[in-house]
Amino acid sequence: MGRFRAELGQELTQLRSEIVEEFRHQIGVQREDFQHKLNLVVEGQQMLAEKLEETRSELKVDIGKIDQRVTAVAADLAAHRRDTEAHRKGWRVREKEGGE
Repeated sequence: MGRFRAELGQELTQLRSEIVEEFRHQIGVQREDFQHKLNLVVEGQQMLAEKLEETRSELKVDIGKIDQRVTAVAADLAAHRRDTEAHRKGWRVREKEGGE
């Protein structure tokens, strides 16, 4: 019976070692899979940040163009007002009463 217990003890020890080794292997596989997925997320975030910066730069250029156009229209309007005020005696705009 003592020999049986010794063999059983050795087999249990062997089984525990195999379980521990398999567990470590599975943890390693899971870690690698998780790291791969995390790397994909990081890469996606970097791509989004680059695209956002590119869009921001394009918007700055477009806003600058619009600002130039608005400034030009404001200058034209101011010149038109000065010209109209200078010729006020000859030119008058009449509005009909009663909203017509």
